[in-house]
Amino acid sequence: MNEPSPEQTAATPPADPTVAPSAPVDPAAGIDRDNWQDPDNVRWSFQNVARVLPTTPISRGTGPVAELPADLQDLGEVEVPATEYSEARSVRSVIESTDTDAWMLMHNGTVLTEEYFGEMTASTEHLLMSVSKSLVGTVAGVLAGSGDLDPDRLVTDFVPKLAESGYAGATVRHVLDMRSGIRFFEDYLDPQSEVRQIEESIGWSEAKRENPGIGMYEFLTTLEAKSEHGGVFEYRSCETDVLGWVCEKIAGERMQSLMSRVLWSRIGAEQDAIIATDQYGVGMFDGGINTTLRDLARFGYVYTNRGQSLTGQQVAPTTWIGDTLTTSEDVRQAFADGPGDNRMPGGAYHNQFWFPFPDSHAFLALGIHGQMIYMNPGANVLGVKLSSWGLPQDAAKLFPTIRAFEALAKAVNSPAAE
Repeated sequence: MNEPSPEQTAATPPADPTVAPSAPVDPAAGIDRDNWQDPDNVRWSFQNVARVLPTTPISRGTGPVAELPADLQDLGEVEVPATEYSEARSVRSVIESTDTDAWMLMHNGTVLTEEYFGEMTASTEHLLMSVSKSLVGTVAGVLAGSGDLDPDRLVTDFVPKLAESGYAGATVRHVLDMRSGIRFFEDYLDPQSEVRQIEESIGWSEAKRENPGIGMYEFLTTLEAKSEHGGVFEYRSCETDVLGWVCEKIAGERMQSLMSRVLWSRIGAEQDAIIATDQYGVGMFDGGINTTLRDLARFGYVYTNRGQSLTGQQVAPTTWIGDTLTTSEDVRQAFADGPGDNRMPGGAYHNQFWFPFPDSHAFLALGIHGQMIYMNPGANVLGVKLSSWGLPQDAAKLFPTIRAFEALAKAVNSPAAE
């Protein structure tokens, strides 16, 4: 944890009664739906989403809070090896140069490092962006385990309204692995791209096009196909939104209550999570969930412990965990053949998780602006990092962070660390 500086602990001198105190500056002043994602605003807005967007809670339920046993250590000097793109550096250097709001490392269920920066605290809810996809994917996994969801069935079997869209003929498996043939451009810096159009449709930004404010569901029905379903991997946020809609139709309830019932109330969460919604209360499934660092770690732990939470509950079925960790040659080839360069040679995308290496147990939940869960069940290591990168995507910050967690996983499992 961060220690207070001498200046913070020193006695405060008495105020001069002849000098009027200056009015405090509201950090939210001037931040609205048009600019909350601007580089200068993300650090504040990602920790105060409910002050910008409509949100609803994802209840933690009434069960016990999972304890997080700690054996805090200074792991900042662990070396991150050099690559062809960067020199060797320390973990501390990576943390300090990647706009970190908070981070944690767990080994064998014990917290070894937990740090917060700026205004971030252990109780602050932070926007997860696309880490949300992995939570929604887990809800789908629970429904698959109960027999309510067959990933090989068509999405239109569950959501008939999509039959007139480009999703006609796509299976749930196609959207889980982002292998539909939907036309959806995920360029965060292009205001005309579909990923920004969806934000306007749900009120995440001020609408500038015709027919503004149609909502999440209606927007998804407008999407068209550009190729056959089941082809190459292409990262598209709309896939998770369709997956969330399918889950809601199966359960007959909104994602907020569904996720609470099958996931959030079962991991021993300390606080309710929240999800930003559209104008009609529909959750932003692909990137709208907010939670604390500690509760995000409690979720990630499930995937390093065969689906069991820290409370001992079986949250995700072992069959789903096994399926998630098994990336077939077909899935890896689809990833390799996808458009663009994900800079993960030999990697894969499966069940709403990233698998960056062909020869490692590690896999990731990732969100733009630097949100990450690093899960390595083979090393019994879990890493969580919440950040406020100015740019949505920044390879110079993403890949050093992944390598830092890889180095930490190796360090805490070395004979010297025993």
